Amino acid sequence: MNTLYLAMERKIILLASLIGGVAVIIGAFAAHGLKPILNDSSMDSLDTAIRYQIYHAFLLLYIASSNRLTKNQQSILSKLVFVGVTLFSGSIYFLATNILTTFDFKSIGFVTPLGGMFLIGSWTLLFIYNFRNKV
Repeated sequence: MNTLYLAMERKIILLASLIGGVAVIIGAFAAHGLKPILNDSSMDSLDTAIRYQIYHAFLLLYIASSNRLTKNQQSILSKLVFVGVTLFSGSIYFLATNILTTFDFKSIGFVTPLGGMFLIGSWTLLFIYNFRNKV
């Protein structure tokens, strides 16, 4: 393998580790620190955001380790996943904990479906890349 390919793989694995680790930290904090403060609906929203973040950390690990993808394809997919997780899960974290701040995060609610579109786009593009690759 060439050095450029290994550098891309390393970056994506580091990103996957960061996204997965942050999800576990937020999950633990939500379960132990926020559960007494937030209502059931907010806790369910946090659970959804955490789950999707973890799912996409695993997707990033696949992207990094797949020999079916080019360096450029890996780069595009990892960027789509990163932006998607940041917008989707990140906005849900803020919306679910809205009652804890003086800022009304409902004004950024439009960001959640936008993040979802990035995540859907990453899965769609992964399908297309693999469909085109007959090997």
